[in-house]
Amino acid sequence: MVATALREYPRFNTSLAEDGGTVLWKSYVNVGVAVDTAEGLVVPVIRDPSSQGIDSLADEISRLAEKARGKGLSMQDMSGGCFTISSIGHVGGTGFTPIINLPEVAILGISRARDRLVPSVAGSPLTRRFLPLSLSYDHRVINGVEAAAFLTRVAGDLATFEF
Repeated sequence: MVATALREYPRFNTSLAEDGGTVLWKSYVNVGVAVDTAEGLVVPVIRDPSSQGIDSLADEISRLAEKARGKGLSMQDMSGGCFTISSIGHVGGTGFTPIINLPEVAILGISRARDRLVPSVAGSPLTRRFLPLSLSYDHRVINGVEAAAFLTRVAGDLATFEF
């Protein structure tokens, strides 16, 4: 879902050069996943996630997270990221502002999903699941309208995804 959105909104799949003004456009899509370890967060990279199925992605994330917690990640495992996903749902967070993993220009934060009562069209209460998403982005590269469109695309894909 994120990889598809990165291809549709290529500004999110860029980096800033060390001069802070040159945008480096990437022809590949690699997504970093923040992993909490005893020494702090590390970000191993999933290479070309759109070429993998959901089960394969879950296995790869688990493998890299286990490797990270065992202090076994190589520089290769943590290099080449285009965009990062971070989550605080496992600790119960309901929202946060993720910090961009430089030199990337954006990061998606995912909080804990919660069920909420909402009114139906007829006015009776329905239970709906809400997944809070937070998107931080570098305004030197991405404007707010494009950020809203990107996040709407990701949220729409998540809402319609069937396991």
